[in-house]
Amino acid sequence: MNKPELLAPGGSLEKLKTAIDYGADAVYIGGDAFSLRVAAENFSFDDMREGLRYAHDRGKKVYLAANIIPHNRDIAEFERYIEEIRPLGFDAVLIADLGMFSTLRSVAPELPIHVSTQANNTNYRSALMWHSLGASRIVLGREMSFAEIREFRENIPPELELEAFVHGAMCISYSGRCLLSNYMTGRESNMGACAHPCRWNYTLMEEKRPGEYFDVEENERGTFIFNSKDLCMIEHIPELCTSGISSLKIEGRVKTSFYVATIVGAYRRELDRYFADPEGYKFNPEELTELCKVSHRPYTTGFFYGRPGAEAQVYETSSYIRDYELVGIVTGYDAGTGRMTVTQRNRFFEGDEIEIMQPGKPYIAIKAEQMKNAEGEPITVAPHPEQVLTMVAPEPVCEGAMLRKKRK
Repeated sequence: MNKPELLAPGGSLEKLKTAIDYGADAVYIGGDAFSLRVAAENFSFDDMREGLRYAHDRGKKVYLAANIIPHNRDIAEFERYIEEIRPLGFDAVLIADLGMFSTLRSVAPELPIHVSTQANNTNYRSALMWHSLGASRIVLGREMSFAEIREFRENIPPELELEAFVHGAMCISYSGRCLLSNYMTGRESNMGACAHPCRWNYTLMEEKRPGEYFDVEENERGTFIFNSKDLCMIEHIPELCTSGISSLKIEGRVKTSFYVATIVGAYRRELDRYFADPEGYKFNPEELTELCKVSHRPYTTGFFYGRPGAEAQVYETSSYIRDYELVGIVTGYDAGTGRMTVTQRNRFFEGDEIEIMQPGKPYIAIKAEQMKNAEGEPITVAPHPEQVLTMVAPEPVCEGAMLRKKRK
């Protein structure tokens, strides 16, 4: 049993560094073109160079997502794009389309290719075909159970890696192949511009009664009939590690650095605990509590234990659960005074209960005390965005540590 890679989203250079700091083995990112997350900040070529240097200096990997479903007009531009990114040193490129695969093989044959979940790989014959063309990894469709994944693994070469999503938002459509957004808004989901109509509120109208709307379920707010719960597999680490999956993927390139730090940190700790003692391992429920401190929908295990039913959907609302919020980032610590310098992200008050998150350590629970502004004057509240202040820390705190508090 090999320890699987923990693969995190990098929607920006800051998020890439956060993912690495909090324990990711690899990060997947998108450039300004050909990535399926145009809403993410994405990476310029300078950001790519800096991100690759940061990761490689720490023995980590970076994969480039170029997994749109292209049209004829994209082909020549894609060739130029690959020529530009070729010397940067990416550890692999994610591809969903056969034509783009062929282009990448001819322009940069030395770059490893991972076949994106957008290619709908849900059977081993498909994986074998991609492997025969030169793919080194298959990102499995989200519609696969553990039983199917094990069968998949048994019928492919040992050197062909499997990657699977284990946490994050679930698409209502088959491995992300959706036309709802195109039809309803003109925004093409398979080119990275999805408007997420699956999260909208729907009612029913009978054709001979125009303008007369009926709720699909008995609910005065209507029904969010396409709205899936979020995937969460942290309670099932042993099953993931013995299934033949080589890489555990976290969704969320458009999520915040706070989200990335929290999710990556929790999965890192559980993976390490399991491999330290597989026979005696027991899940730590505190880690599920951690995952509930970021913005999320109710959690589900998706397809891993069979086809999900109505319980995997959220019919009442498309809103996120937001019980905690990020209130500050530590930018310095003075060992002589025992004070940390904080840049405010959301308002907080003296006396508030604060939790300090740091890479590789349990969080510290404190009360905000002896707060002072940048001029050294006592304050009782930090109300201004990006306000710099200092406050007492009970122990040394690293630069980049995050302060969070429970929402009232």
